[in-house]
Amino acid sequence: MESRRRRQPALAPDDRRAALIAATIPLLHEHGTEVSTRQIAHAAGVAEGTIFGVFDNKTQLVVCSMVQALDPQPTLDAIAAIDPAADLRARLTQAAEIVHARFAENAHLMHAARKLIFTSDAHPEAAKQMALTRGDLLAAVTVLIEPDAARLRIPAAKAARLLMLHCGASTFGPFGGDEAFSGDELASLLLDGILQSHTGEQVTC
Repeated sequence: MESRRRRQPALAPDDRRAALIAATIPLLHEHGTEVSTRQIAHAAGVAEGTIFGVFDNKTQLVVCSMVQALDPQPTLDAIAAIDPAADLRARLTQAAEIVHARFAENAHLMHAARKLIFTSDAHPEAAKQMALTRGDLLAAVTVLIEPDAARLRIPAAKAARLLMLHCGASTFGPFGGDEAFSGDELASLLLDGILQSHTGEQVTC
């Protein structure tokens, strides 16, 4: 006879919500939004009905889990850890690699979030939080560039936006999947462009 699953201790509602979200996030990476409440309950070690004691429905749990999974703080911390004394090219290279890694790791979740959160008015708080996430990432890259703002032909914030756009396009765009992403190449594109000098050599800043 199959042994019975050990019953989980009673938790306060906030703790139960946190535990269910923690159990759901890996399942979202594996199954996407089609994950079932049965799978979530099994992963969390609870009865399926427990989910509906703290969430109104599966969609609410999935949305909360998406927001948590896409928490920008680890990415923000990694950008903040880039040596501010390094030259601009090195800083841009590292920032591009960090931002692209975030996009690549969470591409399927970001795509699902756009469909589930941004295409309807059903989850305004989640949409607001996701929008703030984009703003926080843009601000972090802008701060990284600003020490060299006087050397640029465009504002630091616009340069940061271009870096984010290229990272996003290489992940989500139709031409981004054929070649491996290179932070060096993106930094060179932003700083040097694609033209050579009259001597045939690439001009570097």
